[in-house]
Amino acid sequence: MTESTTPTVVLVHGAFADAASWSGVITDLQQHGIPVVAPPNPLRGLASDAAYVASVAAQIDGPVVLVGHSYGGAIITVAGATENVVGLVYVAAYVLEEGESLGELQGRFPEPPLAASLRQAFYPVVGAEPAVELTIAPDSFPHVFAADVPGEVTKVLAVAQRPLAAQAFTETASTAAWKTKPSWAVIAGADQAINPDVQRFGAKRAGAAVVEVAGASHAVALSHPKEVSDVIREAVRATSA
Repeated sequence: MTESTTPTVVLVHGAFADAASWSGVITDLQQHGIPVVAPPNPLRGLASDAAYVASVAAQIDGPVVLVGHSYGGAIITVAGATENVVGLVYVAAYVLEEGESLGELQGRFPEPPLAASLRQAFYPVVGAEPAVELTIAPDSFPHVFAADVPGEVTKVLAVAQRPLAAQAFTETASTAAWKTKPSWAVIAGADQAINPDVQRFGAKRAGAAVVEVAGASHAVALSHPKEVSDVIREAVRATSA
């Protein structure tokens, strides 16, 4: 394969979602001739999920721009240390410091409505006790996750959501790639899943170029794909050789 100087965009979805949540963004990027990969996020823990995303990025010929939504932001913060990653884009996301966990960052700010809407279940772990995983109660899902997405869509999303291992909230970031890689951030102004102030704080700390979408829910990539894609394309332009 011939190495390209145009970065490949790797879209990392967050908890309670899958790669289809990037559908509108993918369409827009493809229409602009930008190569895109949207891998499945295992959602089993920060270290293992970041290792998986790093392996995806490392096997791509040429530079990579990592884009993380929600918990995916924590993942790209760690996976972004991969050598061929040239930029990071955070979309309604957690932007962690090295040694910091999701719980620690969120704990500095008022709890979002999401916290009271989480349901626990268990999943088997080979050679160990069952572990806890979390989903959003279906009747709360539209309001806390996707308030600006059509109701018929949120009904599907609520039953198709993928659970997040609870340990993801306590694992700490082994590195913070934004310290050495340029970053951009999209803030969802009406987010009920991650307090917008958490997003603003992390983006400012990382020195990210910020675009805020007023009134946007946590599902900003679904409800405002053009605005999200515009930021990603700016990152691609800025990091193209």
